[in-house]
Amino acid sequence: MTLRRISITWLVVPVSLSLLGVLTLDCGSGTSSGRPGTGGSATGGSTDAGGGAGGTTNSCADASAAGGAGGGFTSTSEDEGASCTVAALPSASGLPSIALLPDPFKKLDGTEMTTKAEWTCRREEIRKQAEQYALGPKPAPPTVTGTVTSTAITVNVTANGTTASFSATVALPSTGCPPYPAIIGYGSVAPLDTSVIDSEGVATINFNPTLVGAEGGGHGPTQTGAFYNLYPGGSQTGLLVAWAWGVSRIVDVIAQSDGTLLRADAIGVTGCSHYGKGAFIAGAFDQRIALTLPVESGTAGVPTWRGIAKAEVGANGNPSQTLSNAYSEQPWFADGFAPFLSDPTINPIDTHEIVAMVAPRGLFIMDNPYIGELSPQYSYLATVAGAEVYFALGAPYNISYNSAISNGAHCAMRPEWSAPLKDSIEKFLTRSGHAAGEINANSVQQAQLSDWRDWTTPSLN
Repeated sequence: MTLRRISITWLVVPVSLSLLGVLTLDCGSGTSSGRPGTGGSATGGSTDAGGGAGGTTNSCADASAAGGAGGGFTSTSEDEGASCTVAALPSASGLPSIALLPDPFKKLDGTEMTTKAEWTCRREEIRKQAEQYALGPKPAPPTVTGTVTSTAITVNVTANGTTASFSATVALPSTGCPPYPAIIGYGSVAPLDTSVIDSEGVATINFNPTLVGAEGGGHGPTQTGAFYNLYPGGSQTGLLVAWAWGVSRIVDVIAQSDGTLLRADAIGVTGCSHYGKGAFIAGAFDQRIALTLPVESGTAGVPTWRGIAKAEVGANGNPSQTLSNAYSEQPWFADGFAPFLSDPTINPIDTHEIVAMVAPRGLFIMDNPYIGELSPQYSYLATVAGAEVYFALGAPYNISYNSAISNGAHCAMRPEWSAPLKDSIEKFLTRSGHAAGEINANSVQQAQLSDWRDWTTPSLN
């Protein structure tokens, strides 16, 4: 199938769900409702390349051959841009104010991207800025060994002459065939619909992030856990990056295993609330993760810092959790974020660029529009602004957002998320489907991308 290149203007406005409901794309000979048919390369070099559709299989022996490994969704490298040269970044005291969302396509030398190939090093620039001005450095991959069994993954890491270990539990699905795709859940995969995950033949990995970075330490040299045992220095690296480091080490062990039980090229990561923040950063910082599934992440997660600073009243009458409150609640942010707590406009990046770091891999953001403290309108804003990078890279189908849910408790399972979860799993983990991503926001959310940017999305060669 040939996909026609299209131009999409995002309108993030309080309109009826029927209008916002589904991002419908003109897909040429694709199926109805804007969903593409069989995967392939779009005109202009799309990175939205799907794997084999799978077909009918009669046994586990021929399942792998029928489905194929897919393509275009993951890397074999944790950080493809590690070899890019990034100039030394200025200190926070010398940064200019940028009132609107920074241009994700503008390189550090002030020039604009013109080709898709430039994204590798542009992404690395964003990563280095995120590390210095918000989250702290994620160390280069260390020496890792471990084991994978049907019930557990053990991880042994050696760095700086010290070894630290931690483990995660594994639950295999009741359906499907090995090697299984897997979703790493911070604490668990809740509130995702576990019946969908199991029915798709996807294993779950229960990762306790406090084993690598314990909460409660505050900012300073008091952090504990496997990460901080290996990399002393306290909250110069925040918890979210420490936890992301732990996820990457689990992926290391899966990649080193014999491949008969779990698939290293079909890994997802999820979490809710503080663990949603963690899952978001894990997926952004490791390009081997095929599908990132943050849920109700709130401040220090997906929502834009510039939006949060406006402290607008949310749907339930409560304002966003402030940046300073989140900073002091837990050391999710690194110490380097302190200069921006009262004025994030002097930070050269914002979270829409961390959303963009996931591109062109799978990203499905789930949100609760009824809890103002979660800043759902600015999570949506980060999504649609970051989605501009997906579009420019030729992968508009690979990002989804859903807050079109009924009112309910924080981190409760939402039936409205089950169908898009199934679509995302089939596209990015099992490679058995090709559903287009959907942007589906509740009408109570209010934010317009046009009010938050003065840049345009380029047509990249």
